[in-house]
Amino acid sequence: MSDKPRNPQAFVLEQEQPDEPPARKPRAMTGITFEPELDEGDLIVMPPAPLARSRRFHWGTLLIGALFTLVSMWAGLAVTKLVEDFFTRSPALGWVALGVASVAALAALVIISREIWALARLRQIEHIQIDAAHAINADDTRAANRAVENLKSLYASRSDAQLGLRELKQYESDILDGRDRVKLAERHLVSWRDAEAHRIIAHAARRITFLTTVAPTAALDILFVAAQNLRMMRELATLYGGRPSTLATLRLARMVLSHLALTGGIALSDNLVQHVVGRGLLGRLSARFGEGTVNGILTARVGLAARDVCRPIPQEASAKETLGSLMKELVSSAPPEKEE
Repeated sequence: MSDKPRNPQAFVLEQEQPDEPPARKPRAMTGITFEPELDEGDLIVMPPAPLARSRRFHWGTLLIGALFTLVSMWAGLAVTKLVEDFFTRSPALGWVALGVASVAALAALVIISREIWALARLRQIEHIQIDAAHAINADDTRAANRAVENLKSLYASRSDAQLGLRELKQYESDILDGRDRVKLAERHLVSWRDAEAHRIIAHAARRITFLTTVAPTAALDILFVAAQNLRMMRELATLYGGRPSTLATLRLARMVLSHLALTGGIALSDNLVQHVVGRGLLGRLSARFGEGTVNGILTARVGLAARDVCRPIPQEASAKETLGSLMKELVSSAPPEKEE
């Protein structure tokens, strides 16, 4: 072995190149769909605007809920003590009191169930309106299928819709486009109800015109108008498939007012009233009948808004009934001008 040191040398290590995988041909991606973005001016129909739901915590709701719970507990305790007192006096009276309390509890349970069912029914109509409007605007088949199926379940128990359901079942397999499916369901289940809705709105407007004319005080006018408007909303909701109850009617009234505020319905009514006054028609009437006519026109506008909210499938703007036609019916009932 030599003691002579070796000179430093540099070495280059060749790294093995990994085998490159064979180039893959580009493959088309399937199953991805893009919904068309529609401008508000391109929309065919517009569903009624839903109520704004606040995400904030409401202390007032908590207070009402707590008070209702306390009142319910107090009522239950009072009824229990009353039944026990009757049992103490006489077993026969105790059993009678217990039976009456059971009937009252059963009636309360039925009323609560009806209120919940009515609110759910109103919510179902809202979902149908949204799906139907999207199906008509974007020709979406899935939204159309959801809207048609929910519409059929909405009218499944209605005796006046059985013929339309049979005809819809007969022809719906021939229609593939989402927009046409919704139009077919509207034709057989919804459109023919619009004439009855017109009759309800016109009758309510004439009734309010007459009641305002004969009412002795303004306070009675307000009560008459409020009661008749709520009655008209309940009739329209029943006509289009709703189950109006106390809470559902109040929620429907809130939706109608929200719809009027968003669509500018009150301003539209004011313009029409000014148009009538400008033509001199109301000037021919007595002052009291003129006030009744104005109230009738406003009631007709509320009725048209309620029809838009209750109708499961929104109407196109060109097909909607205008306030002018209803106003002509109200003005035509005015007495003729007296010749001097």
